[in-house]
Amino acid sequence: MLDKILDKVLDLIFPPVCGVCGRIDKNSLCNKCAVQLKKQAAFGIEKYNKDSNVYFDEHLYIFMYSGIVRKILLDYKFKDKSFLYKTFTNFLIKNEKFVENIKSYDIIIPVPLSKKREKQRGYNQSKLIANQISFLTGIKLNSNDLKKVINTVAQSSLNKKDRQTNIEGAYIVRNPDKIKHKKVLLIDDIFTTGSTANECSRLIYNAGAKKIGVLTIAKD
Repeated sequence: MLDKILDKVLDLIFPPVCGVCGRIDKNSLCNKCAVQLKKQAAFGIEKYNKDSNVYFDEHLYIFMYSGIVRKILLDYKFKDKSFLYKTFTNFLIKNEKFVENIKSYDIIIPVPLSKKREKQRGYNQSKLIANQISFLTGIKLNSNDLKKVINTVAQSSLNKKDRQTNIEGAYIVRNPDKIKHKKVLLIDDIFTTGSTANECSRLIYNAGAKKIGVLTIAKD
């Protein structure tokens, strides 16, 4: 109840706008721009075999990382436009088939940022998306048991080989019992080489998860 009241107060102070064109829109995505995003939508689901050193079972993504999607994702991460999480999630929730796949999971875990990086940015972009998906689908959110304990160099500045080395030992799982035997959906914003998703999935897998899916807004 308090969250709903707070949302209404914030909407009065900061009226919700379409994340693409900037017009006032209660759904954070106007009909005109929704059509534009629909043209770029992929709603892809890729299956993986764990024998190939991949620790997640499937990768779900809404868009390819190009065009207007690339621009608004960069704005979301680096230009203090945290409100864009609603633009992405309100678009996602309209695809019933895709949402049904998401609802097959028991818990949602966002890829964490280090304390220093989150303080610098002011928010964790993956956590905002994960929290909203949890709210819209009713799937339990677990944002406390996967932690980033090393403030690594930004993955976007590294090549594939260095990305893997960069994140070794950067994450830990606390309270594995909360993950054991669960079907876990890991949430991130962009899937490039998959190094971050795979390292987090490896820890979740070793904690005893029954199934692991990775959901990202875009795939590069």
